[in-house]
Amino acid sequence: MTTARSDLLLTASAPAIWGSTYIVTTELLPGFSPMTVALLRALPAGLLLLLIVRRLPAGIWWLRSLVLGALNISIFLSLLFVAAYRLPGGVAATVGAIQPLLVALLAPALLGSPLRPAALVSALAGIGGVGLLVLTPDAALDGLGIAAGLAGAASMALGNILARRWKASVPMLTMTAWQLSLGGLLLIPLALAFDPMPPAPTAANGLGLAWLSLVGAALTYALWFRGIGRLSPVLVSSLLFLSPLTAVLLGWLFLGQSLTLPQAAGVGVIAGSLWLSSRQAGAGAR
Repeated sequence: MTTARSDLLLTASAPAIWGSTYIVTTELLPGFSPMTVALLRALPAGLLLLLIVRRLPAGIWWLRSLVLGALNISIFLSLLFVAAYRLPGGVAATVGAIQPLLVALLAPALLGSPLRPAALVSALAGIGGVGLLVLTPDAALDGLGIAAGLAGAASMALGNILARRWKASVPMLTMTAWQLSLGGLLLIPLALAFDPMPPAPTAANGLGLAWLSLVGAALTYALWFRGIGRLSPVLVSSLLFLSPLTAVLLGWLFLGQSLTLPQAAGVGVIAGSLWLSSRQAGAGAR
């Protein structure tokens, strides 16, 4: 039980840290473009981890690492930052919150796990909780931003399930290094094709990029993929609801944003959703 609890807490720390992405992007990297930020987040982290693990893929794992790197890193991150720059944080978070529902629907087909109604209820409740937490009446909608958020959520949902299905015989840190490096390399032509040259970096830019790359990518992705290998994919995906919760708390602490009664209700709904997911994961394990 202690090991399972520590696995859960370590995995949960990843989306909690990812919740800082919106405030770091908007406050410390205002002049940067989505693909460039995604590239500078993934590639340095992947190369650093490669220097640590000192091992390259072999055989079929070149192709698998490329697929996982594309789904979990290059496609997901580029679309995440498109949504972050084009949508208010609340709308972007609510759109991205569909990922646990997608995992619950895809897992039976790709992993052979049963489709549990409670998992669907938990995912839908979590989406509702995120909506209460972050949406405001004057939230602006942007079609391209919403499409990017939905596509990014679908990409990472599929990537997480495949990462669970394709279990490698190497340490999870090595798998993380492969995905971040190959996913980062795939972002280079996208950044060159779609983004203008970034502005001359300031000290604030450097701080923001260091946080997103070293902590928000190298550390958190290692913890995240470790959790995927040890916990139920539905439970792991439900932990993503912690990301918008962290984003709202950071906005309240550092940007002077208020916390309303609907937001407090959203916190309660998200907590109930996480509890239900953990109960379902425990029942499935038994």
